[in-house]
Amino acid sequence: MILDILFPNRCLGCNRIIDSQFMVCNLCLQHIHFTHDHYPGENFIKEKCKLRFPVENAFALMQFSKENLSQKIIHELKYKRREKIGRILADWTTERLDFEDKKPDLLVSVPLHPKKLNKRGYNQLHLFTETLSRFYDIPFDHELLKRNHYAQAQALKDKQHRLETGNLFSMTRPISGHHILLIDDVFTTGNTLASIAWEILKSGSNTVSVLVMAVDE
Repeated sequence: MILDILFPNRCLGCNRIIDSQFMVCNLCLQHIHFTHDHYPGENFIKEKCKLRFPVENAFALMQFSKENLSQKIIHELKYKRREKIGRILADWTTERLDFEDKKPDLLVSVPLHPKKLNKRGYNQLHLFTETLSRFYDIPFDHELLKRNHYAQAQALKDKQHRLETGNLFSMTRPISGHHILLIDDVFTTGNTLASIAWEILKSGSNTVSVLVMAVDE
């Protein structure tokens, strides 16, 4: 309680003091560019995925661009030790995403390299994924994939280096006959998800769909 008084929770948009359970005030919430993607169905991120790998369905919660509020939210989640933002983003997702009759069998988030995981202290996708798992009653597996190389953040790479994703991920065990929903924070070039998707598709008769917190348009 004393910490709440000395360091009150403030809206990421306008800096107004708000309840500790939230990250933006109601006014700033209206300024977030939600995509309103329909799942299943055709949409912008699905078209981007189809250029890189076979995809069943895709959904992005927000539109991402420099200096907008979605960028700040995800930056706080990844680099400012605000892991609980993942739960809030998951709640926003459940308000907007209906799988209808295309419910996946398994939720799989993009893994961090152990060195980066130790440095950051958490995978920013885990709480998000686990919250979705409980809401939709879909199992998750944080151990299915491993990242083989320690690489700098995508945001810090130039375009050429972003293309160098060969052998970046591998499966820890074979899996087949599943509809797998791949979960990531921001879809930019699609190289990370493409690398993972092809590994999953090579392992058996699987179907891959994609869910991201934001898509860079």
